[in-house]
Order: sequence, then structure tokens, then C-alpha cells
Amino acid sequence: MPVCLYCQHGNPPGETECRQCGMPLPALAGRAGERRQRRFMWFCVGLTIFCVIMFFWLPRSTG
Repeated sequence: MPVCLYCQHGNPPGETECRQCGMPLPALAGRAGERRQRRFMWFCVGLTIFCVIMFFWLPRSTG
């Protein structure tokens, strides 16, 4: 069930335009959540690697 990006109205499968506001629906609406989740996972992995590198690279306090 594609959801309109503008008004968040649910539309029946196969529609190309939103029934409520008339805006075009995203072509790959079914896989958008999966793609967003994968992108977020890679962001978290990258952030973790960056933090580990900074932990060892930054100078230690001697005082």
C-alpha cells in the first residue's frame, strides 16, 4: 500500500497518483523502508568505526 510522501494518505497498489492530494506516488514505495533501514545500519557502523579510531588516535590526558 503506497503512502503519499506529501499528505501521508494510504493508496491502493498500482496507483501512480495520490487519491487525496493528486501528487505522484514514489515508484519504489514498498522497498523504501528496507532501504532506509539499511542506510541507517551502515551509518551506525561507520560512526562506530570512527569512534574507535578516534579513541586510539586522540592524545591521552597525562594530568
